[in-house]
Amino acid sequence: MEAGAAGPAAALVVAVAESGPLGPAEPRLPLAFESFLYLRPAHQALQEAAGPVLSFYLEDPAAGRTVAQLHVALGPAADEARSPAQAPFGGVQMAPGLPLLALHQILDTAEAALRQRGVRRLALRGYPFAYDPAGAAALAETLRQRGYRVALAEQNYHLDPALPYEAHLHPSERRRLHKCRRAGLHFEQEPPFLLPRAYDFIQACRQERGQALSLPLVRVQELFRRFPKEHFLFSVRQADGEWAALTVAIQVNKQVLYNFYPASPLRCNSFSPVVLLNEGLHAFARASNMAVLDLGTSTLDTGPNASLLRFKRHLGGVAGLRLSWEREL
Repeated sequence: MEAGAAGPAAALVVAVAESGPLGPAEPRLPLAFESFLYLRPAHQALQEAAGPVLSFYLEDPAAGRTVAQLHVALGPAADEARSPAQAPFGGVQMAPGLPLLALHQILDTAEAALRQRGVRRLALRGYPFAYDPAGAAALAETLRQRGYRVALAEQNYHLDPALPYEAHLHPSERRRLHKCRRAGLHFEQEPPFLLPRAYDFIQACRQERGQALSLPLVRVQELFRRFPKEHFLFSVRQADGEWAALTVAIQVNKQVLYNFYPASPLRCNSFSPVVLLNEGLHAFARASNMAVLDLGTSTLDTGPNASLLRFKRHLGGVAGLRLSWEREL
């Protein structure tokens, strides 16, 4: 199905497709931008959704390119939809410089299609502004103009791999980094076959702190299998070879590395090996010419996690926005 528009954006059309047995539809025209991992149809197919996924692709036929995309999952309630189904973020991703009128066009089409299906509420979780500051700002302004409300505003911290890591550490974290080195702790990239053991380690560390993992092991293993170039297992090992810290890191696109599942046991608190872990991630991102090492948000069900926010600031983390929106259709 296609939808056009009048006015300056009339040359653009929106292609609409419902997911099938193999998952959400691929774009008909090549993308004019690099898709974030979570917005690729292949990744969307692994996200648990109660109903079908509607994919909206804004096309520029003259250029032969798709210039924006949006995937919306229906359910679990019959009158609501959300983006993403199950991922760190969804929302609209667009080509650089796309005008607001074009964003209105893809959202006009999406909202009309959802209303036809009886959907009365749409929730969108956006990507961190650091990933694409201009695009995130354009989307935020477009949604504001359309009457969306900010349902959640979170602080999202990241490191710039172009800047020296140790020089931007708080003095207390620099001391811990040196303590790790003196004790023989070292950073390693682990082979994927250790993932089951690593998952148990991460889960045990989270349980010590009263936290749970968002994904089961089988789902994490499937992500590593389906996207081997985008998923990494990194560790800090003690001198005796035992793990002192672990994380699953995800390459969201060529510019962004996301520190997804960092964990360290309480017995290692005096060393704070996560400081050394982030040094290794920073070096990996820098060597890979990435622009963002995403440390994520620090939000609990009860509100901001003050101690985690302080730790990320002490790492030299730069605070940015991540917004989630809602609108009654």
